[in-house]
Amino acid sequence: MSSTSLIPNSSDTSNNSTFSEQLPQQLFTRRQIIPLCNDLLWRIDRGAVRTLTWSEDGTFVTLGYWGSGDLIGYPLSKVQPYHIECLTSVEVSIVPPHLWHLYINALLSHIQHSEELLSIVHRKPISVRLWQFLVWLSEKFGRNVEQGKLIDLNVTHQEISEVLNTTRVTVTRLLQQFEENGMLLRYKRRIILRLPNKLTRKSS
Repeated sequence: MSSTSLIPNSSDTSNNSTFSEQLPQQLFTRRQIIPLCNDLLWRIDRGAVRTLTWSEDGTFVTLGYWGSGDLIGYPLSKVQPYHIECLTSVEVSIVPPHLWHLYINALLSHIQHSEELLSIVHRKPISVRLWQFLVWLSEKFGRNVEQGKLIDLNVTHQEISEVLNTTRVTVTRLLQQFEENGMLLRYKRRIILRLPNKLTRKSS
């Protein structure tokens, strides 16, 4: 399977290259929780995380998915409880408050991606909601391959159901329908979307 390089995320790349050597870095393993600090942000240099909370009955609520170049951290949220879970091995840089102004583009990107996801999880019917979420993931974590666009992130059916406020069974059933209809392919626990050239989330 031939492929191109990863699609770049919206981030302040000039700031990343200028200040990466000056920022202390930390490594985290898959499923590890990144510590919360009231006065620090984390810049993701490699890997993917999700931010989440949960309701009083223990139901998880996913707040966002974040990758290379994104800023994350408790100062960007007033939600409690609030966790940052590593979906892969992750390398992050610590960004102290006196440098936050250098990352305006990344901060704006955080707001934009959050609002995009919020708009998706309220779409109806659930089949449209799921498809648009997959397209959203492909734009953030996707790379072009021969058969379409590979979502280079292993997101479980349960995790998807937590994002979209539905059941794991519903997600599994709809993914099977999408596959039968030729809208996606499976490849080593990954999903390849077969996107028409003119397809956008608005047209779904």
